Amino acid sequence: MINREGIIDYIKREKPFTGIERELKFVHIKRKITSIIGPRRAGKTFYMLYLFNIKYPKALYLNFEMLFLKKIKAEEIFDVIKIHNEVKGYNPKILLLDEVQEIRNWESMLRTLLDYGYELVVTGSSSKLLSREIATQLRGRSISFLLLPFSFREFLTSRKMRADEFLTFEETGKMLRIMREYLNFGSFPEVVITGDKFRKEKLLQTYFDEIFLKDFVERHEINSIEMGRLLFEFMFQNFSKEVNIKSIENYLKNRVSFSKKTIYRYIENVIDTLSVFFVDNFSLSVYGRKSWPKKVYVVDTGLSRIIGFSEDVGKKMENIVFLGLLRKTNEKPLLNFYYWKDYQQREVDFVVKEGSRIKQLIQVTYASSRDEIDKRELRSLLKASEVLKCKDLLVVTWDYEDEEIIDKRKIKFVPLWKYLLNMSP
Repeated sequence: MINREGIIDYIKREKPFTGIERELKFVHIKRKITSIIGPRRAGKTFYMLYLFNIKYPKALYLNFEMLFLKKIKAEEIFDVIKIHNEVKGYNPKILLLDEVQEIRNWESMLRTLLDYGYELVVTGSSSKLLSREIATQLRGRSISFLLLPFSFREFLTSRKMRADEFLTFEETGKMLRIMREYLNFGSFPEVVITGDKFRKEKLLQTYFDEIFLKDFVERHEINSIEMGRLLFEFMFQNFSKEVNIKSIENYLKNRVSFSKKTIYRYIENVIDTLSVFFVDNFSLSVYGRKSWPKKVYVVDTGLSRIIGFSEDVGKKMENIVFLGLLRKTNEKPLLNFYYWKDYQQREVDFVVKEGSRIKQLIQVTYASSRDEIDKRELRSLLKASEVLKCKDLLVVTWDYEDEEIIDKRKIKFVPLWKYLLNMSP
């Protein structure tokens, strides 16, 4: 039995949007469910409130973590819609359903609502509403979009700074200082708006523990919590690095008992949390791409402070470039990216591919001048350009900008902050 008075009170109350407008844009496709997925604490509820207040003011917005909605049954959703019609005087065509996984049999509920002609936008915590789960349960009826913590442009907006690529020397210095904070503390919205360093670090510690315990241990019913914790720590200690199963085994050896089968299963479970991502080595064969080793990246560089032992700015820069590319997949569904490494250990950080065409090769380096750029990185870039037949060559730097012709090929050098502003909407 639903709490009618509680639901009436909930519907009548204002639900203001207080925050910055996110860059995530989507085109809702009729007869498809739009699902917004992302890691814990990335701002999915604020995004839904933005949609409710700005884009879909005539929608019905329901947050299933609210007291009066949390325990309703799937079939009682129609009673809630009826109450909305009674209170507001109109039937909503669009339903914004936040944390929908709190409802038992949410899959059947969404399918039924879709069949009844409602347009649906749903969110859920990464622990229960992953894109692969949506695809399985709703049989191709859902289109998923990824909401990550703040992009650099959103980060600047939250600080009321103008996102202009043409800056004075003084403004550039300030931009680099802001960029260093972006690298060190990450971009979870609540962490960004918190000015106190101690509070930032406490929030990051809380997020790390929540992701590990709720999205990894509880969701997947992990038996060996100690092994799981070690695996998590390994990933966050080795972000922006190439890893393989053997290196993981060596890390776990003499610390905990394990089997290779368990390692593979736990890695899949870690991926499901949307806190860790793997990038394949570029190969023309599917087997070559899907084999190990792979490079590992994390959803937020601030989380690495919790268990990190290195302040490697170059690795953080590379991770930020990865996240920027990952955001672009929302608007470019055919976009894929890999790293490139040949038998002589020459390596390029990112091979950007869209459809069948390799669009760009990207190298990332912590350099403020030309002479700080390692010659090996440029030789690797040129070799990959020759092998992959790609002419768009980019080196993302800390604070060096130029263009140069080497071996009849043009290489662009662009500071990280300017690269991020140019790739944003």
